[in-house]
Amino acid sequence: MSKQKQVMLKKDMAPFEKSSVKSSVRQLINTFPPFFLLWFAAYQCLSVSYWLSLALAIAASGFVIRIFIIFHDCCHQSFMKTRKGNDILGIISGVLTLFPYEKWKRAHSIHHATSSNLTKRGTGDIWVLTVDEYVSSSFWRKIGYQLYRNPLVMFGLGPIYLFLISNRFNRKGARKKERLNTYLINFLIAGSYALMCWWIGWQAFLLIQVPIVFVSGALGIWLFYVQHQFEDSYYENEEEWDYVKAAVDGSSYYKLPKVLQWVTGNIGFHHVHHLSPKVPNYNLEKAHQSTPPLHKATTITLLSSFKSLRFHLWDQKNRTFVRFKDIKHLLRKPNSEM
Repeated sequence: MSKQKQVMLKKDMAPFEKSSVKSSVRQLINTFPPFFLLWFAAYQCLSVSYWLSLALAIAASGFVIRIFIIFHDCCHQSFMKTRKGNDILGIISGVLTLFPYEKWKRAHSIHHATSSNLTKRGTGDIWVLTVDEYVSSSFWRKIGYQLYRNPLVMFGLGPIYLFLISNRFNRKGARKKERLNTYLINFLIAGSYALMCWWIGWQAFLLIQVPIVFVSGALGIWLFYVQHQFEDSYYENEEEWDYVKAAVDGSSYYKLPKVLQWVTGNIGFHHVHHLSPKVPNYNLEKAHQSTPPLHKATTITLLSSFKSLRFHLWDQKNRTFVRFKDIKHLLRKPNSEM
């Protein structure tokens, strides 16, 4: 794709970048009330059957994903028409999803600015090593990376680490506004949880809230993981890196069944989102359908997406993801031959 076509492709997104009060309000109505109703129903069903209550809690976790997508749009200042509106809604949805608004907004903006850039990895993205980096790594770094990429760790321990540690503490050097916002959200979370424990009892609260948090967290990590970890993705060093190519070639179109597309707030149109973060989630599908060049983005289905679990390392020479076992022959070579 020529530079001129890339510029035109970016401009094609402009009509879809405007938020709609009607669409935003509709999404608030079909997301927040159902979540609270499912939570209440799960609580009421505790006296009937915990399995029924658990099923309702898992259903509620789907709406937490939708709330997070709204939070995500607020971080991009794309959901509401005003900055103040986005900030207020972002804090509210941050409390419900356990995410610090200002901290995550900063990290995610860096992710967008550096996605698929091998020179600028490390903030707001999944840890990816190239084959050469892995081969030359120390024994303990290899072990750490293997554990990190293990599905049981990433999707099992990942949500626990994310919600209890990563999201709860400020980064070193954080500015005052960011630090205070993290403190505020932590305080609101602690206060609301304490209130619920006092109201319905801590056992009942945990029986419902823990599954909701864990399932939504695991699914959220999966969505973030799968939409950049596909076989013929795009990664380049700073000198060759291109924003538009990173968006279209380095982000997938996750073609989900309509129900799951709705639950995940259209985030499957990830190539569109990375091309233009200002497009609200409810306009992503329209932008994709109205822009023929975007139809060429890598499409993955629910079934084919599970193949991404086999992708561990980026092979710069062949421009593809490979498995650990694919490079075992390189690890057996003496250092002088590497």
